[in-house]
Amino acid sequence: MIVIICIISVLPWIGLGDFTSKGEPREASVAVSMLDTNDWVLPESYANEFAYKPPMAHWLMAVFSLPQGHVSEFTARLPSALAFIILIALVLVFFGKRLVKFQEVFITALLLITCVEIHRAGMTTRVDMLLTTFLVAGLIQLYRWEERLELKGLPVIIPFLLGCATLTKGFVGITLPLFIFAVYLLMLRKYSLPTIIKSLIYIGVSSLFLPFLWYFAAWQKGGDNFLNVVVAENFGRFFGFNMPTISYDLGHENGFWHNFQTLFLGFIPWSILFVFSLFGMKMKKPERSIKEILKGWWNTICGLDKVKLFSLVAIVCIIFFYSIPSSKRSVYLMPAYPFIALFLAQYLIYLTEYRTKVTRIFAGVVAIAASIAMLALLLVMTGIVDPVGILSQFTTNESSLLVTATIQDVLQSPNALTIFLVGAVLAALITIYYQLFRKINIKILYATIGLTFAINMLIDGSIMRGVKNGTSSRQFAEELMSNYPLDNNNIYVMNYLKEYRNLYGLNFYLGNKFNNFELENPSNGYFLCAEEDMEKVIRKYDNQYSFNKLEVSEWAIREVRQKIAFYSFTKK
Repeated sequence: MIVIICIISVLPWIGLGDFTSKGEPREASVAVSMLDTNDWVLPESYANEFAYKPPMAHWLMAVFSLPQGHVSEFTARLPSALAFIILIALVLVFFGKRLVKFQEVFITALLLITCVEIHRAGMTTRVDMLLTTFLVAGLIQLYRWEERLELKGLPVIIPFLLGCATLTKGFVGITLPLFIFAVYLLMLRKYSLPTIIKSLIYIGVSSLFLPFLWYFAAWQKGGDNFLNVVVAENFGRFFGFNMPTISYDLGHENGFWHNFQTLFLGFIPWSILFVFSLFGMKMKKPERSIKEILKGWWNTICGLDKVKLFSLVAIVCIIFFYSIPSSKRSVYLMPAYPFIALFLAQYLIYLTEYRTKVTRIFAGVVAIAASIAMLALLLVMTGIVDPVGILSQFTTNESSLLVTATIQDVLQSPNALTIFLVGAVLAALITIYYQLFRKINIKILYATIGLTFAINMLIDGSIMRGVKNGTSSRQFAEELMSNYPLDNNNIYVMNYLKEYRNLYGLNFYLGNKFNNFELENPSNGYFLCAEEDMEKVIRKYDNQYSFNKLEVSEWAIREVRQKIAFYSFTKK
């Protein structure tokens, strides 16, 4: 049942929408280059640029695209979707074999499937979902190694999984799981320190074998430029180094509390239920000293069964590990989600058994909010409400108006899929209202999860499909290809992220044809640039080149949040 739910959650929807972010077409273009050039080590993608990340995800995208001969949105997102399904299955099997209440594990899997962060990552062309699956699988195998063999021997699967994680996003694939495992072994108080250190070195060194093969081959091909990117991505980003040798900012600098904010947002709607349950709790003045309270907590932690202790150690270590670097993103914390979901599932079951009003009130609030949203949606579908007309009275922002217009078009011209998904949400609403009038609280929780699942399907299969297709650069790319003789040698862009926006979506939809204007110093050709950035280009090269504007995109491309201009140019 869980596998079927996972498949329904992601696979039908990953091919429905165009690329509209910077990250998705950037990663997909690497796979395009692999197929076009047959370079599987260090292929160039955007204007003589090689990938910032190791190639495991790109290899899988390219392999999945081989049967059809080209990379599509579906095949580019397929590695993340399959990793999502495998992750949920691993969590189900690992916890299911070690916990008495299988219902806890079942709800854990459902929370992961429906929470915002994991669901979104399973639908996108990025490396984070794949990395999370390799890391969690590696942690599970490390746990089983201690559980079954007590650190004797070396199962081959552990270095293979950690090596694959490293080939997905760098050396964090080895350092993070070994850090978690080391703390767990120390918490067990079962092994001597030399034994722990010997085991970690043994695993770490053997896990480097697969990544070394690629890193060595890539260094031979990319030289110092490749090493600069490796240092920036693996060490500069972690320790906050200034990296003047690379042409982009590492970015994502945030404070300590950012990790907790992203965890809350990533677990929506279940994090809201957790906060909701805190209201009405009776606070008692502690009768013991802080020292005694901390000692009691420590004894409780040490007294946990091994799987829960391992899960708690994983959560704390992952949050601590990613609190060190100044660069912080929500996806970094995804390996902690399965372990957090386990404790959250246990807490939700406790609420259904001992604080029944919390479950009922939260389900009622969710149902009312969803009912209001569905009423508004039905009013738009029937043409009674004009959301674009209403929004235009409060803002003139073209991007906001365009997104609203695309959603309105999808709803007012619904296809069979949209009608079916609207019906699924309405059925889920009827179910939750029915369960609210009955006495079994666990069924109310399941009905709330079912409503969340149905809403996710409606958003993925209809709403976001319209937004992506209506705000992407695909249509502009198709117009340029049909009107101008574009080839691999005559279309140029700027590639310096500290000054200009990169047009990764256009690069993908034009077939990865971009060349670097500043490096190649061409005599003539075509030039693409975001409108605002074009002013900088003209000021810098006005004495050397003549630019003639030929086309401008009809709308602001969502990827760069402005229109894109197409020029011809000639060297003076």
